Amino acid sequence: MEAVEQAGIKDLLAKDGSRTACIIGSGSGGLTTLETGYRDLYRDKIMRTNPLTLLRTLGSSAAAHVSMMFNITGPTFGVVSACATGSHAMGLVYQMIKYGQIDTGIAGGSEASLNWGAQRSWEALFVLSNAGCFPFSKKRNGTILSEGSGIMVLEEYEHAKARGANILAEVMGFGMTADAGDMVHPRVEGAAGAMQIALDDAGLKAEQIDYINAHGTATKTNDVTETKAIKSVFGDAAYDVSISSTKSMHGHMLGGGSLVEAAACIMAMQDNFVPPTINLDDPDPDCDLDYTPNEGRKRDVTYTMNNSLAFGGLNTVAIFGPAPK
Repeated sequence: MEAVEQAGIKDLLAKDGSRTACIIGSGSGGLTTLETGYRDLYRDKIMRTNPLTLLRTLGSSAAAHVSMMFNITGPTFGVVSACATGSHAMGLVYQMIKYGQIDTGIAGGSEASLNWGAQRSWEALFVLSNAGCFPFSKKRNGTILSEGSGIMVLEEYEHAKARGANILAEVMGFGMTADAGDMVHPRVEGAAGAMQIALDDAGLKAEQIDYINAHGTATKTNDVTETKAIKSVFGDAAYDVSISSTKSMHGHMLGGGSLVEAAACIMAMQDNFVPPTINLDDPDPDCDLDYTPNEGRKRDVTYTMNNSLAFGGLNTVAIFGPAPK
């Protein structure tokens, strides 16, 4: 609702939503609904769960509800790719607009998985910290789960210009790859490949990127792998680009995280300010790039990159630039 209001397209959709897409995903779906249902059935011996249990667990329910709320009758579905979910949704809407299938689209991801079962599952995989989120730090020992949602309204430029829309930024490029390797151990080649595809799509060189919002989960393997991938693509320019993991402040929102982090990229461009990676007092020698430790800083920010490197080796990279003049 906030995104649609900010974009000023509610009245437009009310008249005709056939040229609008709604792609909103979730990495896990309705986990709390499932946990409540299992508790009712197996602990409390209630013979029937809430009648809406099925609908609340579907990963496509968010997109369906939003389409009903705003009269969106174009392509509507959810995507599922762990913590790259929101970014994949945005990339699909971007490509649909690029190829003339739609004029506008609502894209995003949402997650509400803070319950007993989810916490225990992450603990069992030994990727959840019991001390805090310390991306790129020598003492990092896992991520911290949180809940949230990121939603973007995308629109074809001439369509937006004609109605006098307040354009915040331009999606310049998008890349996606799969590691085809391991469910939890990322590969440099997969992340680097997605970055290069996004740069090529944007028509930019790596040295033109001013800020990278890193995936930066604070797990042992991810942070080193992402560092190596950035070096692989950026070369010597890797030491000039500002980088941060905002997960150090807002936690890991799983399917909802990537577009919250994309929003941080756009805000960095608007404010010419790079957000920090907090809790970075003792950097890992293998993570030796400029991760903006502990305090944000002013810098001219023209182009930004958002990395999302999900479990299963599912990688997305988006590049944003200033709104066209």
